[in-house]
Amino acid sequence: MMNLKKFEYWFIVGSQDLYGDETIKLVADHARIMADEFNNDPLLPGTVALKPVAITPEKIRGLFEEANAAAHCAGIMTWMHTFSPSKMWIQGLAMNRKPLLHLHTQFNRDIPWAAIDMDFMNLNQSAHGDREHGYIHARMKLPGKVAAGFWQDSELRRRIGVWMRAAAARKDGQDSPVLRFGDNMREVAVTEGDKIEAQIKFGWQVNTWGIGDLSSRYAKIDNGHAEKLAEEYAAMYELAPALKQPGAARTAMLEQAKIETAIEEMLLSENAGAFTTTFQDLHGLPQLPGLACQRLMEKGYGFGAEGDWKQSMLTRAAKVMAAGILGGTSFMEDYTYHLEPGKEAVLGSHMLEICPSIADGKPRVEVHPLSIGGKADPARLVFDAAPGPAVLATLIDLGSRFRMIVNEVETVKIENPMPKLPVARALWKPYPNLSAAAEAWIISGGTHHSVYSTALTQEYFRDYARMSGIEFVLIDKNTSVNRLQDELHWNEAYWGR
Repeated sequence: MMNLKKFEYWFIVGSQDLYGDETIKLVADHARIMADEFNNDPLLPGTVALKPVAITPEKIRGLFEEANAAAHCAGIMTWMHTFSPSKMWIQGLAMNRKPLLHLHTQFNRDIPWAAIDMDFMNLNQSAHGDREHGYIHARMKLPGKVAAGFWQDSELRRRIGVWMRAAAARKDGQDSPVLRFGDNMREVAVTEGDKIEAQIKFGWQVNTWGIGDLSSRYAKIDNGHAEKLAEEYAAMYELAPALKQPGAARTAMLEQAKIETAIEEMLLSENAGAFTTTFQDLHGLPQLPGLACQRLMEKGYGFGAEGDWKQSMLTRAAKVMAAGILGGTSFMEDYTYHLEPGKEAVLGSHMLEICPSIADGKPRVEVHPLSIGGKADPARLVFDAAPGPAVLATLIDLGSRFRMIVNEVETVKIENPMPKLPVARALWKPYPNLSAAAEAWIISGGTHHSVYSTALTQEYFRDYARMSGIEFVLIDKNTSVNRLQDELHWNEAYWGR
C-alpha cells in the first residue's frame, strides 16, 4: 500500500504584527493544537506541517519560497486566524507552485455570549480575515479549493482529506514518469495527445522505451523465478486446473510471470508510476501482457492499453488518491451495451487488462486464445466486478486544452453467465440513464478508455482537475444533455481562450 504520510501539507496561519506578541502566541498555540489533531485523524492521510505564524510580507514570501523547494511538500493550507491584510500575501501567492486549500474555520466553535469582548473579537475573526484572504485568491484567479466549517467536524476533515489525496496524486505524477513500451495503436485518435502540454499541466514525463528493452530483460528471467511467482498466484487467486500441472497452459502462465517481472524491474529502475503497451508492438514477447498488467495495477501502477498514456497516468493518479480506501480502481473500456428496456447497462472490460482490485470474490487465472495481436494464448485473471456505486473518469486532449470527464455509475451484479467471454468485466448503469449518459459522454469528447473506481467519487477527480488547471465535466443524476451542451459552449469561451 502507498504511504501517503510521506506527503507534507504546509499549514500556514495568517495574522499581522499589530496585535502584539501575546495574540500571536495564542494564534500559534491554537494552530499547533489543530495541526496535532489533524495529524491524528485518519480522515487526513497526509502529514500536516505547521509553519510559523505569517505576519509580514517578507515572512509569507519566504514560506512560499521554501514550500516550492521542499521535495515532500504536496500542498499548502492557509487559514487566517485573525485579520491578515491580503496585500501581504500577493508575492507569496504569485510565486506558489503547490496546490492550495483555503481553510475557512475558527478555533472556537461557539460565541462565548457572556464573556465576549474586543480582545476576543480581535483574536477570533476568521470570518473577517478569511474573506479578505479569499478576495485576493479571487483577484489573482488562483485555482484553489475553499473548505469551510468547524475544524473538528468530520465532514470538513473529509473534504480536506479528499484535497490531500488529490494533491498527493499530483505530486506523485510530477515525480514518477510513465513508460510507453512502443507507440500508440495505429490510426487511433483518442490515445494521442500533447506530451509537452501534459508535462506543463500535470508534471508528467511521458517517454518511450523500445519493446526490445523489455523483451531482452524478459529473456533473462529464469523459470525458477517464474515458478516462485506462480506460487504467489496460487495463494492469491484460483488457478484453472490446467495451470496446476506441467503443460502448455502452465507455461503460458509462467510466461506472464516473466513479463510481469521484466516490466516491474524497468518501472523500478526508472522510478516510474505507470506504463503502456500495445498489441501491435510485441516483438520478442510470446504473449500480450495480460495477467502481468493486471498484477502490476493491483500493486498500484497505472496502465493504459494501445499506448494510451493519458489514461495510464490518470489510473496512477486514481491509485494514489485511493490508497487505503475501501474499493478498487482499474483501467477500463466501454465494450458493448445491453439495451433491454428498463435494464439498460454497459458492459465494460478490455482484452485482458482489468485490475483485480475491483473483483467480486476471488479472481481466477485462465489461459485462452485472443483473437487479436497474433501471439500465443495469454494468461489472464477472469472475474466479475463487485456491485455498488462507482465513477468513470477519462482525460482527453482537445488540442487547445485538456478536459476531464467523469460519469457517476452504479455497477450491478452480472446475473447471466458468459462462459465464452473469459475476461474480467464490469456491468454498470450510468447516470442519469444510458442514453443520456452516452450522449453527454460523446458530445463531451469522452474516449472509449477510462479509469473506473469504486473507491473514489467525482470530488477527488474534480479537485485534481482544479489544481491542474484543466476543464472538468461531470455527468450525474442531474445531467441534462441540452444543458450540458450549452455549458460546453460556455466552457469553450473560458478554457479555449
